[in-house]
Amino acid sequence: MSLNETPRSNRVHIALFGKRNAGKSSLINAITDQEIAVVSPVMGTTTDPVYKAMELLPIGPVVIIDTAGLDDEGILGELRRNKTLEVLNKTDLALIVIDATVGVTDFDKEILKQLRDKKIPIVGVLNKIDEKELNKEDIISYEKALGLKLVPVSSTQKEGILSLKQAMIRILPDDGDDLKLVGDIIKPGDFVVLVVPIDKGAPKGRLILPQQQTIRDILDNGAIAITTKETELKETLNNIGKKPSLVITDSQAFKAVAADTPEDIPLTSFSILFARSKGDLDEMMKGISKIKELKENDTVLVVEGCTHHRQADDIGRVKIPRWLKEQTGKDLNYQYASGTSFPPNLKDYSLIIHCGGCMLNNREMQHRISQVIEQGVPIVNYGILIGHMQGVLTRAIKPFL
Repeated sequence: MSLNETPRSNRVHIALFGKRNAGKSSLINAITDQEIAVVSPVMGTTTDPVYKAMELLPIGPVVIIDTAGLDDEGILGELRRNKTLEVLNKTDLALIVIDATVGVTDFDKEILKQLRDKKIPIVGVLNKIDEKELNKEDIISYEKALGLKLVPVSSTQKEGILSLKQAMIRILPDDGDDLKLVGDIIKPGDFVVLVVPIDKGAPKGRLILPQQQTIRDILDNGAIAITTKETELKETLNNIGKKPSLVITDSQAFKAVAADTPEDIPLTSFSILFARSKGDLDEMMKGISKIKELKENDTVLVVEGCTHHRQADDIGRVKIPRWLKEQTGKDLNYQYASGTSFPPNLKDYSLIIHCGGCMLNNREMQHRISQVIEQGVPIVNYGILIGHMQGVLTRAIKPFL
């Protein structure tokens, strides 16, 4: 990914829901003024959810999600429907698309209830107004059936699209400063040192996403980012001529970086920044206390929000299990989930270890944490766990206390 691109996790996720053939795909094409989605009169053309990252002015960077029809049938239809419902967990703004030639159905009411239960902002869209003569009373009756205002549009004729965009802009959530990584703990003019190990796990020719996003947040807040490797950290600190306000390291280098960073300089990790920004730092700190309670053959779930190529010394599949074995002395069973996969039933796990979640948007990460809390399973993330096992966790969370 280029440094100039907004990562998917930082984009507003706009998802379209509705019956098959309600015109969701053609509506996406009309909103974006591009031929993005495949349009066909054949019911069920869209199967799995389709994601398209783009700029939607004046909203800015977004991800548009086209979903399969809620009334899909058969065994495959049920699988597609479940995939559609999974999209709810990452949706920042939902468009519920009603087919004017059919009217409001039970499927529309069902998805509307789920959207409301999850407190997702909703815009109602009455599509295909060019295919059926509607008077004001017709539209009002549809709105009463849903308890939702509808924006009349024709996706094929591009009628009402401007009004739809205006409705989307009005209702879009404003995250404000909630998702800052370091902006609330640094000041303009501060020096922030980022420790970026360059080993076989580092992607060739670029920085990984957490490092990119942290650098951008530092710059956005008027501070100065200084990037170095762990082997050059001591020399960097001696030569910059000013005490940095913060040192941020890759969690795997915690122990070495802590040794080379004077105690009067605050220290944390990229992963802990993400635990605080889009996760729940307090909940994950509670999870640390459960490590000493792990028993022989307990099952641990390791979750990664991305699907990167596994290295020989992979952090989630090799290093963390090895460190946990060294600390607990127990042989534990490990299961793994990656990408958008997250098991609905978590009660069989004694501990969940989650990555920083840089590839997940805030709503999806919060949904996962709410599931964990609801089912009473302890959770930690990579940075918190590694900081604990390397004896630097107390120091690493001190900047946020």
